[in-house]
Amino acid sequence: MAAQFGRRLRRGATTTAVAAAAVAALSASQAPAAPHPDSASDDRTAAGATEPGDSAATGNSPYYTDLPPLDTPNKPGTSVNLPVTGSAEAGIPASVLAAYKKAEQGLASTDAACRLPWQLLAAIGKVESGQARGGKVDANGTTLSPILGPALNGQGFALIKDTDGGAYDGDATHDRAVGPMQFIPSTWATWGTDGNGDGRKDPNNIYDAALSAGRYLCAGTRDLSLATDLDKAVLSYNHSTEYLRTVRSWFEYYKRGTHEVPDGTGVLPATDTGSGTSSPSPSPSVTTSPSTPPATTPPPATTPPPTEPTKPPTTPPTTTPPPATPDPAETFGSLENAGTGTLTATAGEAFTERVKVRAKNELGAPLGKTSVTFAVVGSTDTRFAGGKSTVTLTTGADGTVTAPVLTAGEKTGAFKVTAVAGTTEPRALSFAASVTARVADTVARTDDKALTAAPGTEFADRVGIKATYKGTGVADTAVTATMITDAETPAENDKGPYFKDEDGKPVRTLDLTTGADGLLELPKIYADDTAGTYTLRITTASGATLTVELKVEAPAA
Repeated sequence: MAAQFGRRLRRGATTTAVAAAAVAALSASQAPAAPHPDSASDDRTAAGATEPGDSAATGNSPYYTDLPPLDTPNKPGTSVNLPVTGSAEAGIPASVLAAYKKAEQGLASTDAACRLPWQLLAAIGKVESGQARGGKVDANGTTLSPILGPALNGQGFALIKDTDGGAYDGDATHDRAVGPMQFIPSTWATWGTDGNGDGRKDPNNIYDAALSAGRYLCAGTRDLSLATDLDKAVLSYNHSTEYLRTVRSWFEYYKRGTHEVPDGTGVLPATDTGSGTSSPSPSPSVTTSPSTPPATTPPPATTPPPTEPTKPPTTPPTTTPPPATPDPAETFGSLENAGTGTLTATAGEAFTERVKVRAKNELGAPLGKTSVTFAVVGSTDTRFAGGKSTVTLTTGADGTVTAPVLTAGEKTGAFKVTAVAGTTEPRALSFAASVTARVADTVARTDDKALTAAPGTEFADRVGIKATYKGTGVADTAVTATMITDAETPAENDKGPYFKDEDGKPVRTLDLTTGADGLLELPKIYADDTAGTYTLRITTASGATLTVELKVEAPAA
């Protein structure tokens, strides 16, 4: 956790003035959006959480102040859904963009009244971390190295003493803002969410961080289609009017159009050192309004001689070439089941079936070299080989890939196995699976003593048995013990050996249950006055059977 992101310093008065002018122009062009007819009532809460108090999500730590270029990402009047060919600043790394859009979709289903636009997450992500340092994340969306803000030790920043024991920020003295959305640990403890279904809440993962930021912005009864609510949400992230203006600038810029760029190739903020190891420098304007521009220097007393006018350059300005159109034959299009059978197993055993899927391109043909992530989801201790709950593999030339063998744990019940592929628009499949309890396939005596008794007495030895499944004892196995007339056509006998019930009366059938390791000792057996050889039949609920011979005979003279 030692690595931290680069410096994010304030620009001078000129940049501040440009920011103010740009936001003023943007604000003048929009009016607060009217509430949608199906707005939720005032008692709505975002994902069950109330609106944050005075504490900011980032602890009011520093942020990048770069502003978007003056030109818009696309030409006026064109669809914002089309790829753009304008400034490189409009490019957002693929995994980062996918995380923002997935968070918007997730909030639309859990808190539709909030109306979170993904472009707002993109604007905050740009200002907080430069889109995760230009998209330097792995295949699961986790940053390749931690993104940490400075220690919030009260020296130019808020004073926030350690709340996580250094678990997230590596600092056991003071808190630091963590991850691509720069949550302080205490805020993450409340709002952290698993956004990619891997069972973890990691502030360094862009999917987790984006969904958590969305939930935070949607807190309370906010409707982000209303300008006042959107401003309130942004200010709750960082209590600074300058921060609000900067985020608003990028929000409006991204709303005019964006395009996807490969991970790791995003444009870094101009104030970034590129090293990724230095701490952000304190800025007095983090939580205050912009400072007064410096006084200008008086002109010199004498006027210098005129100089010849500078000739304009003859080399035409460099333009950014439009992004290449993706080849549909090499572009991921869909994911389908490739013949997965029924996923069921007995506790402690390996599943005989394995999950198999096929990736296809946009033309419907098999697509090789596609990463597919398999995950075990639900309340279960079933795992892939090596004890893993998540595994990422690559499809072969035929577009198929098979998950590793699953091994059932001791926990029985239903769960799911998911397969997810694609970054821009991920496709997911879900497979039902279950683990059943062991059932005894054998029941046997624990010793081989002969069981005899004289008429009218009790048998000296008691019958001990063990119910097993493939040699392993099975606890809590239902067992029925019956004195029968004939092993071929068993029926309860009305004479010969018997058990006693709680009242001491003779009974010749008992229902019992094995204990730990499948062991069970039957109650005492008594003999009546009729001598002879009798049969005790023991059966389990799963069908395992054992017969025991009982002899009633007078003792030898």
